[in-house]
Parts: sequence; C-alpha cells; structure tokens
Amino acid sequence: MAGLYLLVAQTALAQPAFAQDMDARARAAAAASRAKSGDSDAISNNYLTPGLGNQPVSTVDNSRSFTPNLACQKSATMLEMLVQSGATGDITHLSISRDKNLDGAFDQVLALPVPVSGICANGVISCSPGSWNQCQSFKWDVGGSGDLKLSEVDLPDLAGCYCVNASCGANLVAGNLPSVLKDLGGGVIGALTTADPRTAVAQASIDGPVIRYVGAQTTACSSSPSVSATSYRANPTAISGDAYAASQTNSVFTALAASPAGNGKAEETRSCTIEREIAVKAWDFSDIVSASGSITSTSSCGTGCLRFQIRGAGSCDSNPPVYTVTFNPLLPSRIVSARIIEMGADDWVQGRINGQVVGSAGKRLWTGDGLPSGDCRISDDPWYNRTPIDFTDTLRSGATSVSARVRGGGGGNWGYVTVEIQVDTSCEVSERLVDLCAGYAGHPACHLTQEDVDGVETVRNGVVTGLKPLPLTRLFGTGSCTYQYSRGFFLRTRRYACVVDTSGTVQPDLARATYIIDHSTETMLADQTRANDGSLVQSTRAFALPDRPAVAACESICKTRAPSANSGVAPAGAVAEKQNVPVGWDSFYHVCSADNVCPLGDGEEIVSPCGCLDDFPEAVVMMQTVRLAGSDLACTAVAR
Repeated sequence: MAGLYLLVAQTALAQPAFAQDMDARARAAAAASRAKSGDSDAISNNYLTPGLGNQPVSTVDNSRSFTPNLACQKSATMLEMLVQSGATGDITHLSISRDKNLDGAFDQVLALPVPVSGICANGVISCSPGSWNQCQSFKWDVGGSGDLKLSEVDLPDLAGCYCVNASCGANLVAGNLPSVLKDLGGGVIGALTTADPRTAVAQASIDGPVIRYVGAQTTACSSSPSVSATSYRANPTAISGDAYAASQTNSVFTALAASPAGNGKAEETRSCTIEREIAVKAWDFSDIVSASGSITSTSSCGTGCLRFQIRGAGSCDSNPPVYTVTFNPLLPSRIVSARIIEMGADDWVQGRINGQVVGSAGKRLWTGDGLPSGDCRISDDPWYNRTPIDFTDTLRSGATSVSARVRGGGGGNWGYVTVEIQVDTSCEVSERLVDLCAGYAGHPACHLTQEDVDGVETVRNGVVTGLKPLPLTRLFGTGSCTYQYSRGFFLRTRRYACVVDTSGTVQPDLARATYIIDHSTETMLADQTRANDGSLVQSTRAFALPDRPAVAACESICKTRAPSANSGVAPAGAVAEKQNVPVGWDSFYHVCSADNVCPLGDGEEIVSPCGCLDDFPEAVVMMQTVRLAGSDLACTAVAR
C-alpha cells in the first residue's frame, strides 16, 4: 500500500515538470522557426537565396541539410547598376551592366542618355535638370534581341512615381540611396522577368552607389523563353481545358472526386473577366536585323534603312585579308531588301556572301579564290563597282555573312563593300478578346449574379439593372505609333454562382463527442463507446489539465512616425506643389521587446506606446475613403 501511495505522489509531481518541459520545447521550436522564416529577409537568406544559388538548405533545427538543384544556369552577378547624382539633384549617370545568358560575363552595358529626375516602379522620368519642366516618361522594356532599353510612354503608363531632383528637395538621391537603388533595380528586374519568365533573382546586395543582383534560370531548362510552362500567359483561356484533361488521368483527383466530400452540393462564387486587349508595338531597326563584325561605319538611308560599310587595308601577299560582318534576321518577315550597292578599292576588292564570291572591283574581274591577274601597288585611280547585288532571300532564311577581301599596297591600300538593308518599321497593332468567362457562361450549373462593364454595373444580384455603358474611345501607343479605338466595351467583370452537388456527403456521427462535452467536468472525463454487441457503454475517469503558462492578452506593439517629403508626381505635376504643407509623415508599427520597449528607427517618434493597439477603425475609414474616391473618379473621368 505504501508503494502505491509513493507511485501516485511521484506521478503527481512529474506531471507539472513534464508540462514545463513541453512548454520550454514548444517555445524553443517557435523561436527557431521565427529565426528561419520570421520575415522576408529571413526567408530569402535561409531558403530562396541558397536554393537558387546551389547552396545547402538546412531544416529548422539545423539537424539536416541538403543542396537543391532548382536552377539550370546561375550567374554571380546577373545585373549591376551604378547611380551617381549631380549638382541639380538629378541622377546624371546611370549605367547598367547585364549578363544576358548567365554565363558569368557581362554582355550588355547600357548608359542612360538622359538625366533621371523621377523614379517609378516600372520606369523613370527625365526633366530639365533641377526642375519639373519639359518632362519625358520612359518605361523599362526589352527589345526583340533581348537587350534592355527605355521606351517613351505616357506618364499614366508608369506607376509609383516620385521626384528626386532639387525641385522637390535637397540631396534626395544621396540621402535615400539604398531605396533609390532598390526602386530602380526593381523596375529593371521586373521588365527582364516579364520578358523572360524563366529568370529569377536569388539575391540583391548594395555596395555604396552600386546594386548587384544574383540571378538564375528556373522554370524551364531551355534556350528560348517561349516554353510550355509559361504558355498560359499568352493564351489564358486554355487553362480550363488543360486542367480538365489533366484531371481525368490524375489518380489523386479521381480519388478525391469519388470521395464523400467530392460528391457534395454547394453554391460557389466564381469571378472572371472578359477583356479587350489592344497592343501597339513600334519596331526599331535593331528589333528586325542585328549586325556584328568589321563594321567601319553606319549611315541612314531613309526610314527603316541603314548602310553598313565593311572596309579595311589590304596586302599583296598570297592571303589578302578578309573583313566580315554577320547580319542576323531577328524578324525576317519585316526585311524589305538587302543589297550590296557598292564596292571600291585601290587596288582590288572582292565581295563575298556566305563565303561565295559575288562581285569585285579592280582593273579586271576577280572571281576565284586565287589572286587577281594584275599588278599590286598600282598608282592609278581607284576602281569602283556600283552594280547592285541582292541577297534579300538569303538574309530572310538565316544569318548571313558579307565579306570584303582586300588586295593592295603602296600608296593605295584599301578596299570596301557597302551593304544597304531596308526594313519595315511601321507600327504593329493587335487586338484580341480574352474571355475567361466562357466556361462558366456555358455551364448549366452556373448563373450570372454580378456584372460590371467599364465601371457601369449592368447586373446586380442576378437582376439586370438596365444601365448600359456608352461606347468608349481610348488612345493606345505612344509617339508616332498612336491609335484611337472606339469599342462597345473594354472590360467586363463578372461573378457567377455555381451549384456543386453535396447530397451524397455522409454526415459525421457526433453523438460520442456530444456526450463527452455534455457530461464532462474540469476534473472528470465522461465517455460513451459502443460495445461489440452494439450497446452503448458509459464510463468516467479522473481528469486534470497540466498547468498552463500565462499568455499575454495580445502581442505588444507600438506605432511610430517619421517625417517624409511628399515627392510623388502625377500628370498634373509634383504633388507637393498642390498641397499647403508639402511634408507629410510615414507611419510604422513595431513589435515591442520583451521588456516592453519600442524599437525606434532613424528619425522616428512614438505616436502610440507599447500595448494592445487597435487601429482597425482608422484602417476602415482609410479604405472607405479610397473606395469612394475611386468611384467618383470612375464617374467623372474623361477618356484620354
């Protein structure tokens, strides 16, 4: 009997100790998890960066690690950007070095030809230095050859713009250099990843006036960005059909569809859009044909026409030098003509296309691979051949090399071949209607409940309102490629209610749970089970919860604010010029420390001390203000 009492006493003493041990282990596990993935920086440093950079990734407790292979190609520095500001506050020097093919070497260097007066999420604004006059808007873009470039657009096509030159404040670039670098780099990376969805950024680092991005190629190990994994971007309506076809052969989907949960019936709300997409593209010569090699000079011969001179010094030995330029057709359908229009030399020059002799200039014809029959170091006047030689079909078929083989010496020692290429740089306009509602509209179990057409509500709660939008006229494109289109609608936003069958769902048996809840107390656990003969058996036993640690009513936070110059811009100009007080405040929320201290940042002051803050009413007022302002703008704005 004494042994039984001792065992009961030991059990009673061990239970609180075990509870304390579990509490400590749970807190340790939570702290380790927060350290690994508590914020975006932790997730990037512990998982994203090493995962894309072929580095080990460890578990939460660091007990195990593995090296994933998520990328096909990697580059230590995919992109490097250097920013320097001038006396007027504008960014006077912005250069970008880029590793296009992720082979570890820079193969494009872009220096902006205009000063940067404002920065946007997807582009830049250039104005007269130190002012907000004569401004031009540019968007980060990628050309047909994959090169990064700036395309001039209207200001409404840019997003999140703000001013950085002296017209909006002093020393804005140098005083906010890290955020300026991140905003500029983010716009560039956004354009690159949009043009080639395979590209991923593993890490960004700032070193003074330079920001560097570590890149990798993911999604598809292919040399072309047009891969099947990203094909739905060009044809989103194919998702429904492909998803249905994949579901019919998927064992997991079949099992779930045949389960009780899959046989139920309920009404689900599904949203979709019908959008008219009109794209206007302006073509440059570099988007259609690229040239590389021994180009001496390039000159314009009209709209969409360039002349390339292939020139060099000759020799009189048995192997006269050959100077070659390779022309690559990026868009063969827009090549109008390609010709050799002139050959000239003192003494001899031989023109070749893809290694085959097509003509020459000199005292006599030079048609073979051997030397021409004639003297070298001739002191006569130069020789010219201006008979056009057409190679348009050859260039449309693929990369074409044009060469000048030069023989000469003495006082006259030169030869050249002039190539003229004419391309079609006219604007390209495409229009398509992307209907993502076709599947719901044709489904017998779905019916339309809401519809909004270009800001006009035509259906509400399944009833037609009688309102119809007026035909709209909008401008598309920029500069010389600007077109005006009038259409019945541009965007329909719909909501459908679809019925899903739930009649076959087996309802769970909650009789045992109901009995336990109704008959149990804080010190006694009641239970009801079914015996083998089908009868119900009730039982009770002592029950006690372990001591639970005290938990705070909330996570203690504080609200702070810091002064911020209002440097935002809009089509009407700088926002600060329209305000009585051009300086505002940025608000911040911080988690307080264990000793209830608010961690203030640079220039911050406390608005609300540490405690259980509830700013939900303020957030609701702000959201309602934005919603009502948006509705007013939709009703009163005019088409641009």
